[in-house]
Amino acid sequence: MFVWSKLSAAKWMDAWEERFAGNPNLVIESLKGGKSVRIRLFCNTLKEARAVARQFGGDVRQMTRTDWNPPVAPPRMVKVRNRLLLTAETRPEKIARIQQDHPQREIIVIPPEMAFGTGDHATTSTCLRLLVDVARERAGTAWTIADLGTGTGILAIAAAKLGAGETFACDFDPFAVAAAVRNAIRNGTPDVLTKKQDVLTWKPRRKGYQVVTANLFSTVLIAAWPVIAKALAPGGDLIVSGILASQAWDVFTAAASNGLGFTRVIKKGKWVTARGGHLADLIAKESRLRIHRQVERSDGPWPT
Repeated sequence: MFVWSKLSAAKWMDAWEERFAGNPNLVIESLKGGKSVRIRLFCNTLKEARAVARQFGGDVRQMTRTDWNPPVAPPRMVKVRNRLLLTAETRPEKIARIQQDHPQREIIVIPPEMAFGTGDHATTSTCLRLLVDVARERAGTAWTIADLGTGTGILAIAAAKLGAGETFACDFDPFAVAAAVRNAIRNGTPDVLTKKQDVLTWKPRRKGYQVVTANLFSTVLIAAWPVIAKALAPGGDLIVSGILASQAWDVFTAAASNGLGFTRVIKKGKWVTARGGHLADLIAKESRLRIHRQVERSDGPWPT
């Protein structure tokens, strides 16, 4: 085996944790003084270790006994509402057994790779729950989705299994794009269109998408709001995450200045996930609900 290692400022530890979330071979060690951390990733092959080094710098060397620090346990199976079950298991006989034990759920296989998104991170799992809610509300319609910053492709794959029609996914990282393509094929959703694309320079199609998901760092989200606003079709649902709670105010303020708002905000640990849409649509919906409630109070049930 080989080990990739890199020193980093402690303030970036959250970013490293998120970048490799779900990879059981990641070790982050806090160094004396607390201002720096050492990130180590244990890799099966030299090629895999060098691929990480090309992306992030750092050093690669063959592992010795003194290097070994047993990795954490593999990611557990993640259940999402009563619709999805995520697993890192890749052996066909084991997957068949999981499906047999959970016949009502769509099984999604996402093995840990050097791309973000295995389902066990707070941002991804919360996005998945909100995506299930959106899919239920849109059941029976040919809804479309764009997943920005797709990582392993998990949200796009989940959307395809939940009934989405046209499914577009993109990521700036070519390693993530390759992983997403592999996972789409692995999960029987090869029609997910995955491209290498910087969201900040993306030109979304004119009619937009009924659903847009964006699990991105706060700084990227703030810069991307104008593009996201164009990508979201009128009446569309927006799901965003990757937001540290300490940065949420700045993120949502920037969204509002681009005509986007949120009706549901979920804090899980230090991370925030939100569901919303165009402010004009949200205001109109709230106005309809207010009128509905007034009629129910004054005249009885809303007429059918």
